[in-house]
Amino acid sequence: MSVLRSLLFYLLFYAGSVVFVISAVVALVFPRHISGKVPDTWSRFHRWCVVNVLGIAVKQEGAPLGEPALYAIKHESMFDAIDAPMLLHRPVPFAKAELFRIPGWGRAARAYGAIPVERDQGAKALRTMIGEARRFVEEGRPLVIFPEGTRVPRGHVEPLRSGFAGLYKMLGLPVVPVAIDSGRTYRGMWKRPGTITIRFGEPIPPGLPREDIEAQVQREINVLNSAEIKG
Repeated sequence: MSVLRSLLFYLLFYAGSVVFVISAVVALVFPRHISGKVPDTWSRFHRWCVVNVLGIAVKQEGAPLGEPALYAIKHESMFDAIDAPMLLHRPVPFAKAELFRIPGWGRAARAYGAIPVERDQGAKALRTMIGEARRFVEEGRPLVIFPEGTRVPRGHVEPLRSGFAGLYKMLGLPVVPVAIDSGRTYRGMWKRPGTITIRFGEPIPPGLPREDIEAQVQREINVLNSAEIKG
């Protein structure tokens, strides 16, 4: 049954995604507050497919802040990235630069507000990212980062990328750690029924030393992993 559900999900979601990408490119002629509705609707469509086709329930614990913040999210599967607009209002994600080279998708992502991460350009890339991020913060939009830098297999804990601490220091925003345990149901070719839990941690104030902020964020985004491993 999981195989059949997964095949139906791929057929429906990816066929629909082609339509959404084309629509997002066409919508670029409109102001951002209008064109941005297409990616948001795509995220809602994805959540609908996850719940109604794959049979995966989504449970949320806690809520985002009512002010700009940097949301540090655990990244176990692609669910975490696609679902971000379901959790936050018009989030601004930091994403690896390679994704912006995908025809159509890259233009739409930039127009929405996604910020490319050039991992091989060091301090220069960080300054560019901070400049773009500050502009969106002035608009009141939340920032989203996957501080481990990549999808991490279920049960594994990776060190945080150095760019996270740099953004935290330079932006002066509170950090909200978000734990998502999507790996056991959504990761891999064949999806499995179950429950994905999304847990918003307590906000961490700006100004902490690098060692402290990294330790707190790493602990909080892996809290669902820890609960399962200990259990």
